[in-house]
Amino acid sequence: LRLCSPSLPDTLFQLKFTAKQLEKLAKKAEKDSKAEQAKVKKALQQKNVECARVYAENAIRKKNEGLNWLRMSSRVDAVASKVQTAVTMKGVTKNMAQVTKALDKALSSMDLQKVSAVMDKFEQQVQNLD
Repeated sequence: LRLCSPSLPDTLFQLKFTAKQLEKLAKKAEKDSKAEQAKVKKALQQKNVECARVYAENAIRKKNEGLNWLRMSSRVDAVASKVQTAVTMKGVTKNMAQVTKALDKALSSMDLQKVSAVMDKFEQQVQNLD
């Protein structure tokens, strides 16, 4: 009994989408941090030190929040890269299995043209892997 789990390409899409969302959140937090910094400057110009301190705390918090979102985005992106490699390897493995079967048939018939054609296809698959 196999549970309904998402396929590798679906998982890959979801991971890439999540990484993009996290990047957007990081940019928004950075923008918010800059806005808070502007408020600090304005409050200091108005000699309002207490408000400036609150705005500065907000700016620092937003800056750290942005860095955390960026770190998480990077980690999700790294996982997406590993899944991409798995998807590629799965496809290559499938193609290699087909080439091996074709090579077995060609070798058993001892038809040199077929063997040569299959070897060319095999070499092409290996080049695609690189």
